[in-house]
Amino acid sequence: MTNETVEPDITAAGNEVSASFLAAKKRSDETLAALEANPGKFTMLTGDRPTGRLHLGHYFGTILERVRMQDKGVHTNIIIADYQVITDRDTTEHIEDNVLNLVIEYLAAGIDPNKTMIFTHSAVPAENQLMLPFLSLVTESELHRNPTVKAEMEASGHALTGLLLTYPIHQACDILFCKGNVVPVGKDQLPHIEITRTIARRFNERYAKKHPVFPEPAAILSEAPEIPGLDGRKMSKSYGNAISLGATAEETAKLIKKSPTDSERMITFDPVNRPQVSALLTTAGLATGRDPKEIAEEIGNAGAGALKQYVTESVNAFLAPHRERRAELAKDMDTIRDILHEGNKRANAIAEETLDEVRTAMGMKY
Repeated sequence: MTNETVEPDITAAGNEVSASFLAAKKRSDETLAALEANPGKFTMLTGDRPTGRLHLGHYFGTILERVRMQDKGVHTNIIIADYQVITDRDTTEHIEDNVLNLVIEYLAAGIDPNKTMIFTHSAVPAENQLMLPFLSLVTESELHRNPTVKAEMEASGHALTGLLLTYPIHQACDILFCKGNVVPVGKDQLPHIEITRTIARRFNERYAKKHPVFPEPAAILSEAPEIPGLDGRKMSKSYGNAISLGATAEETAKLIKKSPTDSERMITFDPVNRPQVSALLTTAGLATGRDPKEIAEEIGNAGAGALKQYVTESVNAFLAPHRERRAELAKDMDTIRDILHEGNKRANAIAEETLDEVRTAMGMKY
């Protein structure tokens, strides 16, 4: 044993990360081209934790892409990851309300439950049972290396629970139980897809060489721009800087009015030096489909008040149809529950079939 400290080779590590990203980007581009040509060959899984209301960041970052893929003919699946709420929280208060509201938001945004399966973790036991064989395929060091787990733990200030540590394996269960072969993600989620690919490969090599059970899913890297919150920081419910899809026009106006800007009167789009003003311009640009620079030039010397008024009008006009559909859907909660129950039923049938294949491959059919 020695106390000598060895400095890590930062250049080598950087090159490795860069090479890994380039490989993932190449795979993403190739997969996207194949998907455009033959969407019916692809099964997509994505989802959300029911920890609160969806906001504009979710809408432009993921929901629009889900609707696009669904309408293109991809087999789309959305998981409401209710078990994952307790990775870093000590309560499930409001969880039912959050789950049902997610279903409403999906439908209001254009998700069709006849084309897209919507389901919850807790209602699909066979999917969760895949955790046991999957955990045997990864090492402890691989679990600890996952950067998202580290980031989640630091952000929550919560002790590292077993569920948080195995979070990437649970995500692998989500993707692989339905034989998902494409997952739209941002760059920061790539490690999750890589460990899912590793699990699929190791399972097939160990138990199913002649008849592979699982595909190795490809990440489709999101082209959506990073959407800042109204204060220039990352858009987040916890920062209070996000415009909820379900907020009223009045609540939206109030939130935008109190958002910070700076002392310079002339409005310019400069995300580095003027993040708060630029965040408002980005929001307006997304809502109107216009270039934020063009909006800045139009407002010019009219100042922050005029900018905020423009953002408020743009966002409220953009969200009005969604809010109208949302309000109509919320009048019939029995139908919302029926849609979720039907999705859970379909997911259970798929999960049971996959688990049966897994048991057969492992010689556990007695």
